[in-house]
Amino acid sequence: MAAAPFFLSFLLIFTLFSASLAYDPDMLQDLCVANISSGVRLNGFPCKEESNITAEDFFYDGISRRAFVNNSVGSVVRGANVEKIPGLNTMGVSLSRIDFDRDGLNPPHTHPRATEMIFVLYGELDVGFITTENTLYATRIKRGEVFVFPRGLVHFQKNNGDRIASVISAFNSQLPGIHSRFGEREVWE
Repeated sequence: MAAAPFFLSFLLIFTLFSASLAYDPDMLQDLCVANISSGVRLNGFPCKEESNITAEDFFYDGISRRAFVNNSVGSVVRGANVEKIPGLNTMGVSLSRIDFDRDGLNPPHTHPRATEMIFVLYGELDVGFITTENTLYATRIKRGEVFVFPRGLVHFQKNNGDRIASVISAFNSQLPGIHSRFGEREVWE
């Protein structure tokens, strides 16, 4: 019977210790600014020499303002990924801004390397995704609300409102990629 308290004490200490190790490991270096012009791409981009890094490597204003929408689908997507912000290299995050005209659509597509979460800046959208078991999850979201699209699943956003709309999309990848087949045009990134 004396072994039972010892075992319980050991189990408690082991549980506390193992829980303290249950997190993502830190990056091996503070930063690895992408050398986009290198041409070498393994899992990300090679790092720039530290002496060549500037604050501009971490800055991008390309999604700060609404885009002019002038296309047949009625939406414009602008990414803020590692190709635009070299400082994102190895950090596993990126953003996009999507601007919608009235009745604008971000056609059905997938992101093979990322889950997407959208935050509505203004307007309202009908959004949804379909699972591999052919189940549709769809709803209407409005200003200040969030919706998540799981990685690799076909999803869409449609502005059925009577006003323009804009969202910020967050991805858990520095370069989420896109696969879209709209009409006869197929896009892979």
